[in-house]
Amino acid sequence: MSQPVVQIANLNLKYQHKPVLQGLNWTINRNEHWLLCGESGSGKTSLAKAIAGLTHSYGNIEIGFDPQSSLPAMVYYVANWFQFKDLEGQSNFYYQQRYNKQSTETTASVKAELESFGKKHGLLYHEAEPILAALGFSGLVNATLIQLSSGEHKKLQLVKALWLKPQLLILDLPYNGLDTLSRQNLNALLEEITEAGTQLILISNETELPGRINHIAKIEAGQLVEISADERSLKEIEVSGMAVPKFLTEDISASTSSEIIKMVDVNISYGEKKVLKNINWEVKPGEKWVLHGHNGSGKSTLLSLICGDHPQAYANNFYLFGNKRGSGESIWEIKERIGLISPELHWYFDPSATVWQSIASGFYDSSGLFCDPGYSKKAQTDELISYFGLNEYKDSLMNELPLGKQRLAMLARTIVKNPEILILDEPCQGLDQQQTIHFNKLVDELCKNGTTLIYVGHFEAQIPNCIEKRILLENGEVKSIETLIEYAMEHTYTN
Repeated sequence: MSQPVVQIANLNLKYQHKPVLQGLNWTINRNEHWLLCGESGSGKTSLAKAIAGLTHSYGNIEIGFDPQSSLPAMVYYVANWFQFKDLEGQSNFYYQQRYNKQSTETTASVKAELESFGKKHGLLYHEAEPILAALGFSGLVNATLIQLSSGEHKKLQLVKALWLKPQLLILDLPYNGLDTLSRQNLNALLEEITEAGTQLILISNETELPGRINHIAKIEAGQLVEISADERSLKEIEVSGMAVPKFLTEDISASTSSEIIKMVDVNISYGEKKVLKNINWEVKPGEKWVLHGHNGSGKSTLLSLICGDHPQAYANNFYLFGNKRGSGESIWEIKERIGLISPELHWYFDPSATVWQSIASGFYDSSGLFCDPGYSKKAQTDELISYFGLNEYKDSLMNELPLGKQRLAMLARTIVKNPEILILDEPCQGLDQQQTIHFNKLVDELCKNGTTLIYVGHFEAQIPNCIEKRILLENGEVKSIETLIEYAMEHTYTN
């Protein structure tokens, strides 16, 4: 009888002084590939890091590598967030820095990052090229790390892991930020490496998974509980029935302009690379749009123009709230009317602020709170803290929370000022199914009061019911603009 690949006995682990895993036992045998699913904050990531030796725990974890295997005898963990440093060893980046030409000159290129990884692990670069192609990443090898979107950073992590082919691979939320084609190709690549001998532990709440997954488990009350596929798919989702805070139901439909956004032949280039090409798009007050497009299609750049973060907005025929960009308004006058969340904003957000301070900072569009908000703003912050179930975390630092709870705090920050336009770029990334349904129901409620919405989401199931129009980008160009009915009838594209 062969030795188990992973043998865990009586594992105990605390996160920020709170018990997460309590006497957990788990055995993973040869040829077993596990899906670890369940609620955000239940301890999935903590367990994965313990197995990979990345966090301190009490108990016994034994890894039984196969001495006959040609694959590296190692546990390789791919985190949900990719952390990198510039060429001077600094990692304290800010959100708008990715559009700063000087910053791109001080961060390594994708190719340099991969070459360094290959040298460290004795890998040949040409063996990574088919993986780059399969994930649609070949055209980005000369881009710098700071220029990559969250989905592109995820692909870079996955390229490394698939190239390395360790004996045990743990992937934490690997589908976050990936479009449909990339998810399909990732599953095919995972099938290939498991055929070669790699064993998988996959942390995900998604349904489209590699066919090799043959065990499913969740963590409940600090214990690992194996469940069937039927138990997972038939679980009824209960959503909080708590009323939406009253201040979010105030009518904000009045507008000084017939267009919130108007772009006329907008072009954005980085050197010789054209990122956006002749974009023409109008968004009227109160409209609800979904923005679709494959990874690298230009979605993040388009949103950066609207939010006032991209310096090339001034060189284009582009209007916000009826005013041409560059006609005298400040970036802060623009931002006070917009609520934004994106993976990148979350990524670069100051983790040293408390949850309460982070949410209140949404009034000022700052990373952290630097003044007394006053009574009414404090009251609105408290209402959202309660609505999102974050009361027990309000005095905790953002980086002390599980990822899903951090995401909820960022969502609360986005809506705390009841903005005229909501720009929600993959707002449910990192949330579990219940949190996702809860948030999208909130979006539907918010949009009853005249709020204009632009929503980016790769998963159709994560899109609110209020969406009525769709714009599709492909290679930096507008491929189509259509109503939801037209989109549903034709259904010629899945993103």
